[in-house]
Amino acid sequence: MKGYNRLEQIMDYLKGQNLVTVEQLVAVTQASPATIRRDLIKLDQEGVISRTHGGVTLNRFIPSQPTTHEKMQRNIVEKRAIARAAAGLVKAGDTIVLDAGTTMMELARQLTHLTLRVITSDLRIALFLSEFKQIEVTIIGGRIDESSQSCIGEHGRKLLQNIWPDIAFLSCNGWDIEKGITAPTEEKAGLKRDLIANARRRVLLADSSKYGAWSLFNVAHLNSLTDIVTDAQLEESIREQLAQMPSQLIISDH
Repeated sequence: MKGYNRLEQIMDYLKGQNLVTVEQLVAVTQASPATIRRDLIKLDQEGVISRTHGGVTLNRFIPSQPTTHEKMQRNIVEKRAIARAAAGLVKAGDTIVLDAGTTMMELARQLTHLTLRVITSDLRIALFLSEFKQIEVTIIGGRIDESSQSCIGEHGRKLLQNIWPDIAFLSCNGWDIEKGITAPTEEKAGLKRDLIANARRRVLLADSSKYGAWSLFNVAHLNSLTDIVTDAQLEESIREQLAQMPSQLIISDH
């Protein structure tokens, strides 16, 4: 097999797996272990993969915040299913905090029949929910981040530090058992920490495609959450690891 085709086959296999061993790649490509190791050294030098003691994985470091428009095109079915499952945690009369993001917007659409108090950093969510008279909406204020169309900065953080909501729903660009929930800037990481800090229930909404991806700044470790809501595409091995944590794992149905 030509080198280019073999590397392409390795990449395609990595995209469907969380962690891959040399032995697995030998079986998939029918190449020798020595050849596979040379290929992995090349991919590692190019920054495409990360090598660990257990094998290799795609390097899924996210250096910057994707725009709202970019995120709206991704995993739409999964986001709606996650939103429906998360809506089941909310009851009339609750005070909830909604993080910014497209999954959060789907959750907002599921809550319009309830009497609620909603605090959010997301401009689109605030405008949408303000149309429903039985929902009291507070936007945290501050500077507008153009990529996420949400509020950031100290003004919003101070408000979040002084409220005690029933549920805080957190979004992310990447989540991982080892690295936890991360954000691409220190400012956004701090805001997200404040968003969940005082909530009675702290719920992460994250589709399975984001698992294993990470950014530079830590928001929280997964064991600090009360619930994790994700979709049915999450690998069984990862589900088993998450089941050992104190957080409740909720798998949404399509």
